[in-house]
Amino acid sequence: MAWRCSGTSNAELVSNLRKHGILKTDRVVDAMSRVDRINYVLKRSQAYDDSPQSIDHGATISAPHMHAHALENLFPFLHPGATVLDVGSGSGYLSSVLHHLVSPPGERQGKVVGIDHIPELVEWSKRNIVNDGIGAAVDEGKIVIVVGDGRQGPYDAIHVGAASATLPDSLIDQLKAPGGMFIPVGTYSQVIWKIEKDANGKVTRTELMDVMTPKSSREVIKRSIGVREAG
Repeated sequence: MAWRCSGTSNAELVSNLRKHGILKTDRVVDAMSRVDRINYVLKRSQAYDDSPQSIDHGATISAPHMHAHALENLFPFLHPGATVLDVGSGSGYLSSVLHHLVSPPGERQGKVVGIDHIPELVEWSKRNIVNDGIGAAVDEGKIVIVVGDGRQGPYDAIHVGAASATLPDSLIDQLKAPGGMFIPVGTYSQVIWKIEKDANGKVTRTELMDVMTPKSSREVIKRSIGVREAG
């Protein structure tokens, strides 16, 4: 179970996520192993707890098992050279993991665009990425963290860390064909949806699981990509 995946180190956390069947893919395991969560949290003593944690400004870093689910579901679209949008990039943690998946050494290099509507989080996340040892990826434009607009697609994959009241068509429009998106949708309670667009542009929507996303984080959807949202 997810709550049993906490560890005393990043390696133990990742190992537990795999042991309990949440992580299944070797490349995803390797990417999460390369990004030390302690560099992306405020309370270092809780860095390897499998739970969401506050990063101030009304935002959270998602629980590791939720990041693992997102990566596994998006994995078919996270090939070397892919372009990825991370909406509500927050601490920069998942943007860093995505970077390792789409820009592996010696292979075609991709790009991760992380967007957040909170300037303080954007600047903090850039420092976190540097502290994690991959500041060169920011310098080289392989990881771009910005305040505001993510409408720079199309993207092979889109991860959304903040709930939208309805499924935003503007994000689906930004998916390549083929492409995939992982997004929580709902107002008072949310469901994770996996959106897949095939090579012919046909869109398939699949409900994955129930979740709860902090209401304040939904401002990311409205402000970062200009999507109108009720509630």
